[in-house]
Amino acid sequence: MDRRADGRGVPMGLRDDLERFREVGEQRREDLADFIQYGDLGQSRPGEIKIPVKIVSLPEFEYDQRDKGGVGQGDGGTPDVGQPVGQPQPQPGDGEDGEEGEPGEEGGEHEYYEMDPEEFAQELDEELGLELEPKGKKVIEEKEGPFTDLTRTGPDSTLDFERMFKEGLKRKLAMDFDEEFLREVCKVEGITPREVFEWARGESLPVSMAWIEEAHAEIPDEQRGTWSSIEEVEANVERQSVQQKIRREGIKHVPFRREDERYRYPEIVEEKEKNVVVVNIRDVSGSMREKKRELVERTFTPLDWYLTGKYDNAEFVYIAHDADAWRVEREDFFGIRSGGGTKISSAYELAAELLEEYPWSDWNRYVFAAGDSENSSNDTEERVIPMMEEIDANLHAYVETQPSGNAINATHAEELERHFGTDADDVAVAYVNGEDDVTDAIYRILSTEGDDDE
Repeated sequence: MDRRADGRGVPMGLRDDLERFREVGEQRREDLADFIQYGDLGQSRPGEIKIPVKIVSLPEFEYDQRDKGGVGQGDGGTPDVGQPVGQPQPQPGDGEDGEEGEPGEEGGEHEYYEMDPEEFAQELDEELGLELEPKGKKVIEEKEGPFTDLTRTGPDSTLDFERMFKEGLKRKLAMDFDEEFLREVCKVEGITPREVFEWARGESLPVSMAWIEEAHAEIPDEQRGTWSSIEEVEANVERQSVQQKIRREGIKHVPFRREDERYRYPEIVEEKEKNVVVVNIRDVSGSMREKKRELVERTFTPLDWYLTGKYDNAEFVYIAHDADAWRVEREDFFGIRSGGGTKISSAYELAAELLEEYPWSDWNRYVFAAGDSENSSNDTEERVIPMMEEIDANLHAYVETQPSGNAINATHAEELERHFGTDADDVAVAYVNGEDDVTDAIYRILSTEGDDDE
């Protein structure tokens, strides 16, 4: 290891390795895309995701080759006489004269980095810039939330004093006026209380006739006639606003009233469980050869992981179809192949039937279908599209897998796009011609769902 140190006394080699460790999180997100495209998906299940360590680049410490001395390198920590320091020594299994020994026959263990679905969903959100916010459907509990609601009665401990003070302060600002200025107006020669009151009303001063009569009566005789007119008062006496008065004198009294009192009580919050059912549909007809089936698996499996990580409860339904449709287990879903024709609507008919167990009012629902876009004549227009419109779901998606390019009669995906358009917020169509298209297809599907799923 390099013994040179930086200004903080940290060895340079160690510092470099620490920097590499800090970069692991960022590197792992980049590795996710590679894993989705090329990794061994068969080692994972919806509840546990295993990414081969060979995909994830983990940092490791290594010796600086420029450092040539001071390290014992012999067997057991004691070098042999004449053994050069700093040169690699023969290891068990190496042949004589540096030749390689016979290869071992034992199989090596392949290690995996385990990632739970929630972590996978978070990493994929960051990697692809997704903003899917699952919505709760089924109310499982009602509980007290923050004290944000107000009522006119309640215990003293819940009195909203701040609000009451603001109401009283607003009243004070609305009712207060410059009393000294009005007293000066009362000193105008020959002016009557009624004339003072009329002038004050014209100035929008909140003063009563009773107050003016009292103030006018208290003026000493020798001060009456001090001013010849109100205009002279305005020209010689500074008139002070309520705000200026408060800044100078402060607030000695705030007029509270019973009607200002409000008591805080907790908002009743409905806690909703985020449940999702995902219907995966796959064409297993004779045209769906191995490469097409593999591309379906590479697209659907990460979608399952992602939604498992996003929702509290996730259930999956797998439907295989050729000209007919039937429900299968996940273990069989990606491997089935039949020799029959293709009728995609049969799968949607079965999906509609199975989804009756998952009411739209309680469950978020996703319907993902995949195939090579080959379908029986007019089935897409006459049966599939109407059923997609009838089945309530957060999102319908169709993934076309055509590694060799579009076949002449592979028109199902194009017909869906033509009908629903490319900007629909509840229907997505993606094209996967090879592994490099998988990540883009997943982004296309997951970024399509709109905000309103009701």
